[in-house]
This record gives sequence, C-alpha cells and structure tokens, in this order.
Amino acid sequence: MKRQFILPFLAGILGTMVLGAWVTLSVQAQSKPVPPKFTTVTNLADFNLVIDKKPVSLSNVKEIGEPPGRRDIVGADDRIPMTSRKKPWSAVGKIEGISADGQSYSCTGTLIADDLVLTNSHCVVNPDTGKLSRAIAFLPNLINGQVRNKNDIAYATFAKPGTDFKNGALEDFVDDWAIIKLDRPLGKKYGVISLKSLPSFDLVGDTQKFALVGYSGDFPNPKQKGYQEFTAGESMTAGVHLGCSILRQKDSLLYHNCDTKGGASGGAIIGNINGNYYVLALHSGWNQVNGLKLNRAVEISRIQPALQGN
Repeated sequence: MKRQFILPFLAGILGTMVLGAWVTLSVQAQSKPVPPKFTTVTNLADFNLVIDKKPVSLSNVKEIGEPPGRRDIVGADDRIPMTSRKKPWSAVGKIEGISADGQSYSCTGTLIADDLVLTNSHCVVNPDTGKLSRAIAFLPNLINGQVRNKNDIAYATFAKPGTDFKNGALEDFVDDWAIIKLDRPLGKKYGVISLKSLPSFDLVGDTQKFALVGYSGDFPNPKQKGYQEFTAGESMTAGVHLGCSILRQKDSLLYHNCDTKGGASGGAIIGNINGNYYVLALHSGWNQVNGLKLNRAVEISRIQPALQGN
C-alpha cells in the first residue's frame, strides 16, 4: 500500500485477547494530547445491535438500479469506481491498520450503526499469530484519497472479532467477522446499512442482484485508460461490482462471483429489498473448492450468537 493516513497517531500495544469480550484498542489522534478513557464491555448485546431476520420472498429482492459511480468497465473487470457521496454508498469506508508487529495494512468496512463498523476478523487479528492490531482507523466514503472532512476520520476504541484463528484451518473463516466501535458516531452523517440474515437457500443462485463494495489494492489504476483522474492511486477509491451473485453454500461458508482483490476484505455484499439496502453477507477472501478458486463470504447469521451474549 502506497499511502497511510494513520501513521501519525499514537497507538497503545494491545493486551492479551480474550475472545467473547471486547478488546480495548488505545488510540490517540495526533491532535489529542491525552488518550481517551475506554470502557470494556462484555458482549455486543450492550450496543443493542439488531439483525433483521424477517423472511423475505425472492421476488422482493430487486436489482440495484442506481449506480454508485461511473459505468465505465475496462476489460473483463466488472468493477466501477465508487464515486457517490450519497447513502447507502457513503456508509462504506476504508480501514487502515497497524498490526502488532508494526506493519501497515488495509481492509474495507461498513457502518452498521452510528459508531459500529462491520469488517473481517483478519482485519483486526493476525491469523498467523492471533495478535490484535495496535491501531485501526476508519476513513468513511474515501474517494480518490479524500474524505469529506478530515475530522471524520475515526479510530477504533474496541474490537469484537468472531474468531482468533486458533485452529489454523478453513473452519476459522466461518466466523471471519469483526465489529469495531469508533470514537465518533459517523453513521449520523454517512448513514448505516443494516444487517439482514436470510437463509442460504434464499441467497444462493445466479441472481445477478447483489453488489460488493471494496477498497481493492489493484483498483483503480490511474495508469489504465479511463481511470487517469484517480490520481491518488489504487485502493484510494472503492470498486463496486453491481449485479454479482452468491453461487453456493458449503461447510457454512457462502461463495460468490463478485470481483475483488486484496484490500476488499470486510467488504459488504449488499442487496436491495423493497427499496431498502441491507448487508446480506460479508466478503472474507478466497479459497479452493473442488479445484476452483472461489471468493468466500460469511453468513450474517454467524453474528447472531454474539449479539445474544453466547
């Protein structure tokens, strides 16, 4: 990654992670002389986050009509630049983190409540070491390296990962979700996209009705024809694949054909149901299935036990 927004701020090294409890990320913006005091909470239920589980008829799932950016398509890549400042697209942002060993990285996150962002566990925990990141920043609606207001860059104060990857196997990625709490209520300004849990049989099929938004590390390339205006470079504007599908469910994981690359981890798979937008699944990477390389996603239902404090 070429640029990082979070390098100037001070970050406290995180203590030992205890899965099932929120973990404090002590983060201080450079402009703040004193780190804020944080409160550790025990579970997601304390934040009254709700997953909509009302049944939905397949006829109510509509194509996403309003494009979140230009419709220019280069080659076979179905992504387009996400250039909209409107809701619900404005609820998606870039995550920039510093790992426990001081390495910088980036992911994607979505505001699901005023001060809560949904992303992947592997965007807050190193799968190889199980160690939490030192610090995480959320840059809402980042377009060509710019946010609406620099004061809208938020920092994580707590993180609740769904897994610590202790098994070192694909089964860990079934719960590759995380929710981070921000130090400011960005959802009031940028909007939120609610979580909706649907049975896999209602999602699977070549429907071409979903969208995935992610800050991929290879997109948009300003050296590529049609993208010269994106001078900030790759991963500084989100890419959106409109009209992709969730193709199958296997071993409690969903598999989809939405175009992504590294950096899109944590990107929401979004659906339009009766005119309302929902996060229906969570992109988390790829793996081999019967010799094929497929993009995988986490079922929203996997978050439900944590909401109930289990």
